[in-house]
Amino acid sequence: MDRREFLKTAVLASVSSVMPLHSWAASTSSAASNKKLVIVLLRGAVDGLSVVVPVGDRDYYAARPNIAIPQPKAQGGAIDLDGYFALNPALAPMMDLWNGKKLAFVHACGSPDPTRSHFDAQDYMESGEPGVKSASTGWLDRLLQTLPENNSPVRAINFGPTIPRIFSGCNNVANVSVARKIGGQVGDHQVTDRPELAQMFGQIYKDDPMLAGTFSEGITARKTILTDLAQASPEDQQEMEAANRGAAPPQAAFGKQVATLLLKEPNTQVAFIAFGGWDTHVNQGSEKGQLANKLSALGTGLADFYRTLGSNGDNVTTLVMSEFGRTAHENGNRGTDHGHGNVMWLIGGGVRGGKVYGKWNGLSNAALYENRDVPVTTDFRSVVSAVLRGPMQIADVAKIFPGFEYDPRLENVVKA
Repeated sequence: MDRREFLKTAVLASVSSVMPLHSWAASTSSAASNKKLVIVLLRGAVDGLSVVVPVGDRDYYAARPNIAIPQPKAQGGAIDLDGYFALNPALAPMMDLWNGKKLAFVHACGSPDPTRSHFDAQDYMESGEPGVKSASTGWLDRLLQTLPENNSPVRAINFGPTIPRIFSGCNNVANVSVARKIGGQVGDHQVTDRPELAQMFGQIYKDDPMLAGTFSEGITARKTILTDLAQASPEDQQEMEAANRGAAPPQAAFGKQVATLLLKEPNTQVAFIAFGGWDTHVNQGSEKGQLANKLSALGTGLADFYRTLGSNGDNVTTLVMSEFGRTAHENGNRGTDHGHGNVMWLIGGGVRGGKVYGKWNGLSNAALYENRDVPVTTDFRSVVSAVLRGPMQIADVAKIFPGFEYDPRLENVVKA
């Protein structure tokens, strides 16, 4: 890590973000600059077959005698989507988005690389170059280079403690923690919270134009977000702080936090948030249990996100992805092991929602990848490319995914 990358990680703010609402409709100069992209990465490989459940496939129930989600009309059953696929009942808060045609799924989707290593698969999904270990930048960083430029210190935001692989590159990114105390003094103090240290570091870097500029940008981003935080209502602070103390998993709290930040900061263009703990090898559960609890929190957070955005949500596209799926058959511990194909979520006003997309071959042994996994029949980059070309209005996606030829048939998942 060079000095600039170190400063990019260490100086930019790690704070929580709850702010009063603000519309960006009149804050930017073009329709394209209003568009925002939010990426949610579920680290650990979520079980896509328990998210969008193929209830119309008998092989699904044969493969999972203990952890299958019940049929829609059964007690605790999945929520019917199209007669064949159904939604995990823990994701019931998402149904308003589905019924409003603002939520869609692409099944049997993922990275074409066959690795079952969490580290490698996440790295490839974030670099956007599966199988290329030497890739030096992340695809969100490359996207920033193609979007309309602005001078906002929070143009790109990562909700987490450190800069992820997906943002590796030359663009500055502000860090925002969603797991710390809301408002007032943030959990662990940053250099920029202590004027004497900020002044000292400013003196250290003043003779280096590049580092001085980076440090200054970091302080500006920090002050911008802290100023916004000071305006959060006591009710919002109390609600989010309670969730962060363990009253609910952190996913349940993020929706309102992220939405209010985007509403307050009209020049934010891209945001990234990752949640871990989806590696369910043991006691995965069915309509209740470990996985259902996490899905419930995630679904609540995403529903709150778009509810808080209101009409502004039509300009925000959210993609939910995970590094790979899980085995079609449950294991001996009533869990699932590392798989291949998964389900990708698309949310927003630019999505042709209310439909499950993708080439689905069923779960017979002959249809499975290596006789165990859902195959990848849709490259995740084709889905992302459709969103970039559609809602984000990026003409040349080759700059974001070099050497990749996207499937133009996937463009029907978004509006022109």
